[in-house]
Amino acid sequence: MSGVVIIGAGHAGSQLAVSLRAEGYAGAVTLIDASDALPYHKPPLSKTFLKDPAALPQPLRAASAYKAAGVTRLTGTVTAIDTAAQTVTLHGAALDYDHLVLATGARNRMLPDLAGAANVHSLRDLADAERLRAALADAAHVVVIGGGFIGLESAAALAAMGKTVTVLESAPRVLARVAAPETSARVEATLAGLGVTIRTGFSAGGFTRQGDRIHAVQGAQDTVPCDLLLVGIGAQADTALARAAGIACNQGILTDSHLATSAPHVWAIGDVAETPHWQADAPLRVESVQNATDQARHLARHLAGAAPAAFCTVPWFWSDIGPLKLQIAGLALGADRRVLRDDGARLAVFHLAGDRLVSVETLNSPADHMIARQLLDAGLTPPDAFMQDGAPAMKAWLAQA
Repeated sequence: MSGVVIIGAGHAGSQLAVSLRAEGYAGAVTLIDASDALPYHKPPLSKTFLKDPAALPQPLRAASAYKAAGVTRLTGTVTAIDTAAQTVTLHGAALDYDHLVLATGARNRMLPDLAGAANVHSLRDLADAERLRAALADAAHVVVIGGGFIGLESAAALAAMGKTVTVLESAPRVLARVAAPETSARVEATLAGLGVTIRTGFSAGGFTRQGDRIHAVQGAQDTVPCDLLLVGIGAQADTALARAAGIACNQGILTDSHLATSAPHVWAIGDVAETPHWQADAPLRVESVQNATDQARHLARHLAGAAPAAFCTVPWFWSDIGPLKLQIAGLALGADRRVLRDDGARLAVFHLAGDRLVSVETLNSPADHMIARQLLDAGLTPPDAFMQDGAPAMKAWLAQA
């Protein structure tokens, strides 16, 4: 069969499979998925999917789209890669490749003390979401460990379902790694208004366990009871297959600026890839749907014969937390000051490194987000007054820049 073999059918792998044909690639395209389900959107799993017992996964594209693109979809788990022979092992048989693309994504972190507990859940894929949704029927009080995107999205959804929800976060504020203090404060206040209890600066000292169930989280000052525990403490790249094959890895699979790994004819894209980033001047692993799909399209052009080019885009992210739409463009690396625009209903935080705009985060302000992406793409920074005046002023300034 040869051609391009893609391991992983998430946002990155699925996009690459159809983009290869759209870019004119004439060889065979094989997409290997560990799940039997048609590749699906992951963001809804922590929101609408949880709340509606009848909700089905939302396919990234119809099965007919893969067929039309001449993509062969195989299900199963690849157990080995032989980079010298240019083969992967699937169901005990060797599958040849001309180019191999690793889009294996990431796996949720779990606290070792919680291993094996029947009422402890994480949320990363469809199987996780199905198990969690089924378990919620018998859970009145849910404790969420972790105040990041997944934890807070899930907390808002669970509160809307009538659950008593407590979020435990070890940092002084939620979203501390990704957002400004002003954004964190607005999110915390909004969740509190939904009935969610947020405990920041909480250090779990242990867990009360009876049989195979966790009944409480022990803190320094008190104990927080629970019927169900949802752990959202980040993810680590799924590099096991690459490491076993001798492919260079760090926090993720290391690539050059063209997305090539240390092994000839092997590439990595999406959440698993650790790629040189123009803002950091160092390799970074960026977890976002946009980054995954942009890398897939970029690699598709290259494998279809376009001249090699470095991957370079402005990353952007979003999170729907109850009534709040948080959108972030760029990375706040090296930022040393902030410009704020807050009209009560909407919030925009502009992060600057000296006089250079590096990132913008917004709450319920999509117009500011869209103009921010244009400014960051162009490498332009409006005067502070234009940022404080909002999107129309920034658009007018950009038109004259």
